[in-house]
Parts: sequence; structure tokens; C-alpha cells
Amino acid sequence: MYDFDYHRPTSIEQAAALISSADDVKLLAGGMSLLPSLKMRLARYTALVDLGALKELVGVRREGAEVVIGAMTPHAVVAASAEVHSAIPALAVLAGGIADPLVRNRGTIGGSLAHADPAADYPAGVLGCGATICTNKRRIASDDYFLGMFETALQPGEIITSVRFPVPQKAGYAKLHQQASRFAVVGVFVARTAAGVRVAVTGAAPSVFRLKEAEAALAKKFDASALAGIAVSPDGLNSDIHASAEYRAHCVVVMAKRAVAAAA
Repeated sequence: MYDFDYHRPTSIEQAAALISSADDVKLLAGGMSLLPSLKMRLARYTALVDLGALKELVGVRREGAEVVIGAMTPHAVVAASAEVHSAIPALAVLAGGIADPLVRNRGTIGGSLAHADPAADYPAGVLGCGATICTNKRRIASDDYFLGMFETALQPGEIITSVRFPVPQKAGYAKLHQQASRFAVVGVFVARTAAGVRVAVTGAAPSVFRLKEAEAALAKKFDASALAGIAVSPDGLNSDIHASAEYRAHCVVVMAKRAVAAAA
């Protein structure tokens, strides 16, 4: 690990000022992805800005037709939240299936979304629900947030403060996970909302994406049988030691069917 300065601000304004002070300053949320990278010297920053003292960024609450989750809320808290279980049980299932107990108790939803790992679970839940990512500067629709592998719409000096999930009529999540890490080889979040059906896929490609063909089929009939004729092209999908692009293409449809069944 390289040397770096450590800051623990007591306000969002102070944190924003610190990360805007130089290009190589990094925010620290749960640290479940950042700290291993630092230990292996895969990343180097002059300073880390720890958000752990900002208690206003922790918590889950219901606001009308939305569930609002603070950016520093650990995965385990989301998985156990009565509000989430009542309004979006599929999101509780998603959070409860992330990695292992250590990661679930330390990792945060904001950190996961800022990191935007292509195999992470939360991007599917956020895009599948049509959630809004709130920062200290603006609100970003999930359709506009994910730009590519480890790439988001966040700008320098921007800090995720919360995520607002519209409560769907029905939702389900299913994934095929890597055995050691429990990252998604393929994960699919399906939601039927007042505005239509949304199907979001993680793990299969360099970034989370919506499966429009499945959305159109499920809009006509929200049942797993409606996906019988759907075929996903392997072009552009990930191929690695865990699965080939062709296998992932097959699993997208399988997981989508399971997600719909879970929603029902």
C-alpha cells in the first residue's frame, strides 16, 4: 500500500471540498473494493476522504411511493429493513445475496454504485426499479447513470447521498453467482411499474443494461412463459474464467424467467 493522507469530514460540504482539492483524492465508503486495490498497489491516491462520520447518509425510510436509502447504508441493513421487505422485497433479496457477511456489514449501496463493478448486484436493482441516484449537486436517473465498465455519470466533487426507489407493483431478482465471491455471473432484476416493465441485467456485459425485448414481451403478459421466444446475442457480452459469452447469453433468459417467477 502506498502512503496517503486520511481525512474524516463531519459534513457533506467538507467532504466535497476535500475531494475537489486535487484530482487524485478518493472517497472511502465501505472500502470493500477500494482497500483491496490499495493493498495490492493496483491504485494510488494522495488522500482518502472517509464518509463514515456522516450519519445523515445512513438509513432507510419510506417517503410516499418511494423507498429512500442513504448512500452509506450497509447492504445488511437494506436486507433486514422492514421498509424494504414491505415495499420492495426483491431488493432485500438482492442485498442479502451480496458477497459474505463481512462485506454485507461493511459495504454500502453508495460505494457499490460509485464503483459500478460490472458484476455487482445493486446496478441491476437500481436500473430495474428505475431508481434515482441523488448527489450533493443533483439527481440522476438510473437510465443516465451507468456509462460503461466502472464508469458512471458522477462528476468531480460529486458525492452520492441517497438512492430513491419507486415502489413497483411487482419485482423479482435472480442471479447465477460466482462460487467464491458471489458476484453475479448473470443477475436479472425484473419490475412491473406503473410506467411499464423494466428488466435490468448485470454481470453479463461490461455494464448493466436493460433487456428491451424482454420488457416488451412481459408488458403483454407478465409471466415467465412470455420469455419463451427471447434469445440474447452473445456479441459484446463478457467471456472469462467464470463463463463464456454464449453461456451468459443463455443464462440471461434463464435468470429473467426466474426473476419473473420470484416476482409472482
